[in-house]
Amino acid sequence: MRIIRSVPAMAAWSGALHREGVAIGLVSTMGALHAGHRALIRRARLSCDAVVVSLFVNPRQFGSGEDFFRYPRQARADAALCRTEGVDVLFMPSREAMYQRGFQTSVAVRNLARRWEGERRPGHFDGVATVVTKLLSLVRPGTAFFGQKDFQQSVLVRRLVEDLNLGADIVVCPTVRDHDGLALSSRNQYLTPPQRRAAPVLYEALQAGRTAILRGIRFGLEVTGAMRKVIATEPRMRVDYLAVCNPETLEPLARVTKTAVLLGAARLGRVRLIDNLVVKM
Repeated sequence: MRIIRSVPAMAAWSGALHREGVAIGLVSTMGALHAGHRALIRRARLSCDAVVVSLFVNPRQFGSGEDFFRYPRQARADAALCRTEGVDVLFMPSREAMYQRGFQTSVAVRNLARRWEGERRPGHFDGVATVVTKLLSLVRPGTAFFGQKDFQQSVLVRRLVEDLNLGADIVVCPTVRDHDGLALSSRNQYLTPPQRRAAPVLYEALQAGRTAILRGIRFGLEVTGAMRKVIATEPRMRVDYLAVCNPETLEPLARVTKTAVLLGAARLGRVRLIDNLVVKM
């Protein structure tokens, strides 16, 4: 496995492979890799001739007072995992390499970033869209792989790629969960043991929403009520939002008539959890 830290070197490597007709797959991460990332890498390995994993804790997607400085960083362990999984290139640029002196450009996907995570974390999705645009331009993958756990992000990235003709197919892979249903996340390691035991309640709430829809409840407010009832059984958990949405526009659904996505975000102490379930009728 080759480790590349330079932006020009990354562009040169991908350019050489393009000239040879090699199909490149990209898995973009902020490190602290876990089994969810491993699943993305394996999917890329099966689908592509060469796999690039980017590891960059992107400061532009962290808001004021968020966890940029304490975000888990374990580059040595991440490199070992990538090496074991047969990754061809681990791209590990510095902040200065990605955002050189005088950097002024920002990419925004306005409507899709307006609600939910975008509302709770102002500027977050501008940071995501900007770094994804840079990574796709540098690596030039035929396919980029994202996890469904960050559902809003995956919808936004698809729109970004289509709008800017960036040329990559976006593959969204299923959420990888722990034995009790908690969606895997690099931030789960922040949870104390009592918080970790409480954390699956968010997924249980989403399951309750899915059950309500499949049993014939169609009004969005009633489905949301079913989810809130489950969340209320865990007094330590504070809801940011629970919503029933159109999976393409992310707009709230007054009534479910076909496919819906259930979105949820909640806090346990200082730890913020997000999750989702897609429900097909």
